[in-house]
Amino acid sequence: MILVCGEALYDLFGEETPSGLAFDARIGGSPFNVAVGLARLGLPVAYFGGLSRDMLGRRLQAALAAEGVDLTHVALKDAPTTLSLVGVGPDGSPAYSFYGIGAADRMVTSDDLPDLGEDCAAVHIGSFSTLVEPVGDSLLALVKRESSRRVIAYDPNVRPTVVPEMERWRARLDALLPHVHILKISAEDMASLYPGTDAAAVATDWLDRGPRLIVVTRGSEGAEAFAGGRRVAVPGRNVAVVDTVGAGDTFQAALLTALADRGLLAIEALSTLDEATLAQALTFAAAAAAITCARRGADLPTRADLAATTSAA
Repeated sequence: MILVCGEALYDLFGEETPSGLAFDARIGGSPFNVAVGLARLGLPVAYFGGLSRDMLGRRLQAALAAEGVDLTHVALKDAPTTLSLVGVGPDGSPAYSFYGIGAADRMVTSDDLPDLGEDCAAVHIGSFSTLVEPVGDSLLALVKRESSRRVIAYDPNVRPTVVPEMERWRARLDALLPHVHILKISAEDMASLYPGTDAAAVATDWLDRGPRLIVVTRGSEGAEAFAGGRRVAVPGRNVAVVDTVGAGDTFQAALLTALADRGLLAIEALSTLDEATLAQALTFAAAAAAITCARRGADLPTRADLAATTSAA
């Protein structure tokens, strides 16, 4: 089982109307998407995060339950649900404005941290939940507690509209690195955190500080992995892009799935990754992300979707 930790919210896609704006509300949030992605790919997954007792929070719970996500560790809060306004650029890339101060996903405290059994192979954390308080320090405490016993996966998923100070993102990354085994980051986020630096040099430094596997995603240009002195790159998939919302989350869910399928989602096993295995995992993840890019919002693929895409190719 994989425990996914972090925010769940609503993405609001706005369209102009003669009298103002109309909104298409889609369930989202990076960790929420990863949990759904893992479930759709057939992995046992549980979600840990703060969900509101309001109407929107109940709908988030229902959506997770419908996907088969275990809700045992959900922390219910008397606080509102975060909303994210999404503007989509000409290339399909999203821009976000968040409304979440005092929202349920931020109100997770150390008292809410779950007790995990031996069936939990990995913990995934990500996005702005790792910075905003009190949930940020709570997740840091969880990672420190669990990192010697199970794989910790992290996707910073930098959101400057929530936390604009890049030094805060860098400080939290530095605090987490010794306890993280798999770090997935987009090239865009890496450039925001460390402008003008070489990705390979940054990845090599990170590997020296704790992680066993670093993956840098490059959108339509593919992805690159760094592990144990090995460097593997795969190309992206050509697809008619609707938007790229949830593409990175899809990639992360599929990457973890590919490793789990091969019995490699274990701390020591990550040190044995060879180039062929890395290439296969990256290719699988890139194919999954491409499917999401061809859909509106974070509509992540199933195994059947991936099989159909492979057959069509």
